[in-house]
Amino acid sequence: MATLRLTQVIDRPPSDVFAAIVDLESFPRWDPTTKRARKLSPGEIGEGSRSELTIRGFGKTVQELRGFDRDRRVTLVPHIEALSGGHTFVLSPEDGRTRVDHELVMTPRGVWRLMAPVMPMIGRRNLRHTATALKAWVEKRS
Repeated sequence: MATLRLTQVIDRPPSDVFAAIVDLESFPRWDPTTKRARKLSPGEIGEGSRSELTIRGFGKTVQELRGFDRDRRVTLVPHIEALSGGHTFVLSPEDGRTRVDHELVMTPRGVWRLMAPVMPMIGRRNLRHTATALKAWVEKRS
């Protein structure tokens, strides 16, 4: 199991950052690892909402929003055979900006356990790219 952490500051209020994180359908427009996305759950985005994302290296995956605490915290939980875990975003207001504490948990399953030694390297790179892209996307939209 790999648990990776990263902290960043985005020059926008938490409501703007949170809105970008939970709008999974917009991920292909800014997240370098997401090629396509479509919402599966009807209604408003919230706890348990699901979307199908096509992610580089994993193909089509269902992602579910868990621990949904508007403008404060959310975890994107993948439902795929290769691994369990999730990407948690914790948002804190900081002088009109937002501190985002990322925690990425990657636990390979089945044959993917053979990849466990390289998971931290892959995960760190993807986490850095996602954080950089999130900051650029949210700040550009201001």
